[in-house]
Amino acid sequence: MKRISIFALLCCSITLLCSSCIRDDGKTLYLFNWTYYTPDSVIEAFEKEFDVRVKVDNFASNEEMFAKMLAGASSYDIIVPTQDYVSILIKLDMLQQIDKTRIPNLKYISPAVEQKAHYDPNFDYSVPYFMGAAGVVVNTEKVPEYEKSWSIFGRKDLAGRMSMMDDMREVMGDALAYTGKSVNSLNLQDLEKAKDIIIQEWKPNLVKFDSEGFGKSFAAGDFWVVQGFPEVVFGEVPQSEWDTLDFFIPKEGGPMYIDSMCVPKQAKHYDLAMEFINFILRPDIYAMFLDTFNFPSTIHTEAGKYMKETPMYTPEELEPCEIKEDLAEGLMVYDSLWQKIRFTK
Repeated sequence: MKRISIFALLCCSITLLCSSCIRDDGKTLYLFNWTYYTPDSVIEAFEKEFDVRVKVDNFASNEEMFAKMLAGASSYDIIVPTQDYVSILIKLDMLQQIDKTRIPNLKYISPAVEQKAHYDPNFDYSVPYFMGAAGVVVNTEKVPEYEKSWSIFGRKDLAGRMSMMDDMREVMGDALAYTGKSVNSLNLQDLEKAKDIIIQEWKPNLVKFDSEGFGKSFAAGDFWVVQGFPEVVFGEVPQSEWDTLDFFIPKEGGPMYIDSMCVPKQAKHYDLAMEFINFILRPDIYAMFLDTFNFPSTIHTEAGKYMKETPMYTPEELEPCEIKEDLAEGLMVYDSLWQKIRFTK
């Protein structure tokens, strides 16, 4: 018989005892959001105003978030998926409806976002958090001259100093846009051409596909050019060095996103979730969110008036970009090609 130490039994007993004593007082909000996407200042302001606590967990990709939800994660009151995954979650009946009567600040949502949110046109299950696009961040001290195009990843002189995200919709969408095609194309000829560009022209110059550590690697000087979300890089590089960084959205466009606040079916603090969503959309609070990341006011009609920082790009730069759609069964085609991209030497 395997021996169990008295210490182990004691630890187990204490854990069980503590678990049985924990009570849900209804005053803690559980938020599951992207990394580098939740300003401490906003959380602290909400906690102070409503006399509650907010616990934040982070994810690095929609796939990670979705896998956790499928596995039965039941503690989150608000999750922040991108539009294609909002569509998937709605179809799978994994979200609660939003009580719009309790979110008067919905009136500030930009008409431009309403026009693009055809995955949930009436915001019955989702409330926009931010609309933007991944792009390219360049260390201008190391790379003083460059074209603001996806072609930068074809530069052999930068081989070993660049990365792109480990995200098939983003990278394949970039290649599709580069060739003048829709980021949602299901035309096999379009997709094969995009795959060949990535494998033959871009991948030989990349250190790796990386969605999690590229900000730290850029800050350490290992990468000089990265494709990704700017807040990840700017969140790692000291603000005193931001004048050596340039973020741009390539002239060809690419995938864009609308991240939205959603309430999972299992959420235990629905009322508090509604308060938080309405709070985030308050113009002065939303401006605080934008200023933290130097984001433009893309979803909000009034927050720009309260901003104190200069955004790193303008809403107009998003015009050539295209919202990623839920591709349904077509996603398997993308996945098959992506596996060839990732594992072709």
